[in-house]
Formats: sequence, C-alpha cells, structure tokens
Amino acid sequence: MEAQRLRKPEWLKVKLPHSKEYKRVKGVLSSCGLHSVCQEARCPNMTECFHGGTATFLILGDVCTRSCAYCNIRSGIPGLVDHEEPERLADAVMKLGLQYVVITSVTRDDLPDGGAELFARCVESLRYRIPDCKVEVLIPDFRGSKDALDRLIRAGPDVINHNMEVVRSLFTAVRPQGNYGTSLKLLQDISGRRPPVISKSGFMIGLGETMDEILGLLADLSSVDCKRVTIGQYQQPTRTHWPVHKYYHPDEFEELKIRAGELGIRSVEAGPLVRSSYHAAHMK
Repeated sequence: MEAQRLRKPEWLKVKLPHSKEYKRVKGVLSSCGLHSVCQEARCPNMTECFHGGTATFLILGDVCTRSCAYCNIRSGIPGLVDHEEPERLADAVMKLGLQYVVITSVTRDDLPDGGAELFARCVESLRYRIPDCKVEVLIPDFRGSKDALDRLIRAGPDVINHNMEVVRSLFTAVRPQGNYGTSLKLLQDISGRRPPVISKSGFMIGLGETMDEILGLLADLSSVDCKRVTIGQYQQPTRTHWPVHKYYHPDEFEELKIRAGELGIRSVEAGPLVRSSYHAAHMK
C-alpha cells in the first residue's frame, strides 16, 4: 500500500534509555540467556517499566513462523524448543526482584500446541519459586486450539493477553496468516472461563483505519467481555514495512480512552507511546 512518508511529531521523539537500572537488567537477561521484547523492540518505556519492577520476556526463540507487515521480528524456521528456559526465566526474575512479569513469544505454528506447554511451564516455574510475583502472558492465537488454551489456563496466569493488533478491515492485509474471528474467539474463550480469568488485548492505530473502525474494534472487544485494553501509535520499523498513514495526537488517544469506557471496557491505557505491557501491573 502506497503512502507518503510522514514526519514524526515531537510527542513521539524520545531518547533510548541508558540508566544504571536499564544496564543492570540488560546484563541479567544476557547472563541468563534470555530475550526481552523491551530491548528488541527498542521500547521507549523500558526505563520506566524496569524501575517499576516490570519486564516483558520473549520465550520460544526470536524467529517467528509468521510475517506480519508491521513487525520487525525475524520470520523463518525457528530453532528447537529450549526446555530449560522456564528455570532460567525464574532465575532472572529472582535476580531482578521483579514484582510483575509479562511473558510473550514469537508465533510458533511449527509446534502442535503453538508453544502453550512452554508458556505453562514458565508460569508454573514462577508460581513455585516466586509465589508473590504476578504473571501476565501475551500469547499468539494457538491457531484457535482449545486444548492449548486449557493447558495454559491450568498453569494459573493472572492475566491472559492476546493482541488484536489492527482493525478488522486491515487484518487480512497486515496479518495475512492470522484471522480476526479466531483472535476474537480466543478472547471470548478466556473471558468465559469459570472461575474467571482476566482477559486483555491491544491494538495499534495509524495504519489507515477510520475512527468508526476503531470504535468497531472496541465494540467487538467489549462484546467478548475483554477487561483490559491498550491502544498505541503504530510506528513503521523500516521502510519495507507497512507505512504510517496517520500520527494521532495525544488528545485523540484520550478521546478513545473515554469512548472505550463508554463501551464498558473496564481498564484502558491509550497514548502514542503505549505498548501491550505498558503499566501492566497497574491496570485493574
């Protein structure tokens, strides 16, 4: 899709972190042989989250079996599953003294369960070794597998997040190996569990959607009783990725936050620099 390259507004220009705490966290992750989405996505909120006792870990390698038009993670044939990763993750969380952990992964369509077993083992390792630590998982769609979701839920994460990422009209073009209905159904299955499980989702704006389409996505999330939602500005990783069609002003994000609340979504983080795990520990 052709689009004129837009100049980045002042509110999106931030300096990358170089604090002592950032360097300490980076060192621990490296020594434990772990990946962090915070680092690899060059997230502007790293310092704030690290100082607040929160970090997002990337499990199951750093090669994705899908190739979404907005994502800068490498696509290809992933390596073997590292079955020692759950223990190393718990080691890192203990060393860092984290109070809230988010675990995510690349999409692993090459695995029968989409990686659900390793997600579950990571949660169980943290539950056993650091009982007071809250655990959120940000999962792929597991190709709609109920068995995979069941396995993860039995491990007892505090929050299960699955990002819709984009509005319905753009889904096929931007996420060609995904399915809007499958993702929405996954969130519905999470919300419908008894005892209840906290469901969460997030999406980006600025890819060419209309305001009505944004509100339609929010309405869809409300219809499946999604409890927590994050909305952030899409930023093009490289010139070969999907172009930015609009930079939304902070005031527009505030308006979306109000509209989401009116639709019945309980907790919303919306802003130009908001990412899936932003203020994760504080969302109610």
